[in-house]
Amino acid sequence: MSDAESLTALAGTLEVEELGAGRRAATVEAPADVAALSREFAARGWSDGLPVVPPTEERVAAMLAGAPDRDALEVVAILPPRRGEATVHAIAVNAVMAGCAPEHLPVLLAAVRAVAHPEFNLSGVNATTHPVSLFLLVSGPAAERLGVHGGAGCFGPGFPANATLGRALRLIQLTVAGAWPGRGDRATQGTPAKLAFCAAENAARSPWPPFHATRGLAPQASAVTVFGCEGPHNIQDHGSNTALGTMRTIAGAMGQAGSNNILARGSPVLAFGPEHAATVAAEGWSREDVQRYLFEHARYPLAGLSDEFFGAVQDHVSQGVPVPPFPRDALAPIADGPESIHVIVAGGPGKHSCWLPTFGGMTRPVTVPL
Repeated sequence: MSDAESLTALAGTLEVEELGAGRRAATVEAPADVAALSREFAARGWSDGLPVVPPTEERVAAMLAGAPDRDALEVVAILPPRRGEATVHAIAVNAVMAGCAPEHLPVLLAAVRAVAHPEFNLSGVNATTHPVSLFLLVSGPAAERLGVHGGAGCFGPGFPANATLGRALRLIQLTVAGAWPGRGDRATQGTPAKLAFCAAENAARSPWPPFHATRGLAPQASAVTVFGCEGPHNIQDHGSNTALGTMRTIAGAMGQAGSNNILARGSPVLAFGPEHAATVAAEGWSREDVQRYLFEHARYPLAGLSDEFFGAVQDHVSQGVPVPPFPRDALAPIADGPESIHVIVAGGPGKHSCWLPTFGGMTRPVTVPL
């Protein structure tokens, strides 16, 4: 079979509809020209536009071996907007295309369960014009075992587990859920975080218990948490050398006018850089102290908004958004309460932290144990 004939046959058997239809997709020999295959996948809407690893029968079988106790045709979740069936096999196909290793498959199975949970509201996340992405946080001993990086540059390139796990979850949204830009995904501009957004905590540098312990799991456990949020917004403070000084800068950065969180609250994430976290913790601040301070001080004065925008916010609230109307001179909080502000430690040297605004109260993070 020539490369052209093989590519045509592959295009006829790995249709998007089959990947989400609860049955094993047929496989054929992949063409030798992987670049041509990748272009064809992109043209047919089967990938994110980047080169893909051909999901041959052998590669998919090897990936499925990463979860030997799971039936390949088990439906893990039904994913909107297309209501595609995310079978173990379909998840494995996407994991292969993204470049994952077989031991990564259980993380993806857990992540798919998380985004399908009603609290995550995947329908709303996909349908909004807001640039909300899927941030996959792996915490606990499994993160180190699987090579998920939480140190310097953890939100950027260079770390295979971060890049491939984050990419695989997005590919599942594309090929199974049908969340295509301009169709199932209505984001006005999108975000690079929609390509791959996965990291671990920097557990070795964190002064506080692991994040999953705040979700009711034992500290020694491992877990996957998926947040519906924007990409990282940098917070630099090279001048403060006290806990209060550092926290004032962070609170000022998080209480911003354009955030969905001041309009509909929700579950924003603060990713402390280790140096900022050490400065704050050295004066005895707990994670709960940080959450309380941010809830009280990371606020935006609504008097700073235009009259027409403030009116639109009030109209929006009156149409059923579960947020009480604000007085014109109010300081709008970014969350419903301190416990809704999620705090992790990630990154390496440098006096930088970041925060991840969310889609507001329309989505909540979901944690699934590994």
